[in-house]
Amino acid sequence: MVGTDRRISLFEIAKKEDGAKLSVDSEGEVDGPSWPNGTHICEVEIDPETGVSKVVRYTTVDDVGIAVNPMLVTGQVHGGVAQGIGQALYEHAVYDRDTAQLITGSFMDYTMPRADMLPHFEIALEEVPCLTNPIGVKGIGESGTIGAPPAVINAVIDALRPLGVDQIDMPATPLRVWEAIERAKGKGVAA
Repeated sequence: MVGTDRRISLFEIAKKEDGAKLSVDSEGEVDGPSWPNGTHICEVEIDPETGVSKVVRYTTVDDVGIAVNPMLVTGQVHGGVAQGIGQALYEHAVYDRDTAQLITGSFMDYTMPRADMLPHFEIALEEVPCLTNPIGVKGIGESGTIGAPPAVINAVIDALRPLGVDQIDMPATPLRVWEAIERAKGKGVAA
């Protein structure tokens, strides 16, 4: 906003102190929690022949309080959503039943989402100042990782509901999705 966009660098402040040490004293009282809130909406397409699920659209709106650095906040949401999509669809730690040895211990066996597996995210920030801290901020660091898995799994279930599928475990790997489709076909549900 014009008039409030004034700035001074830390180095400029240090020059003005003429050899004195820089220090800051601040007092503030937190009067309760500062919970963020928001919504995540996901759209998937599923190939019924292979069980491959693809996230084709992902939108978030998060109330972050005052976004001190909107680009950084958006980046946190983006990274968290990518992690959450990975948790929902791809990442699966598998252990040998007899030895308890991790058998998905490398990226050759453990699928993580790559850029080409993710859509462009539509991220909106709603800034409703928090009233329980002096600068009006709310946490945002875990929004994507908390919101994405249920949004993605709900989208998968919504896509499979016409087949009679009403639940699937995470990660909704292609094999699990394909098996759910085949079980539904076996029950005589029309595709």
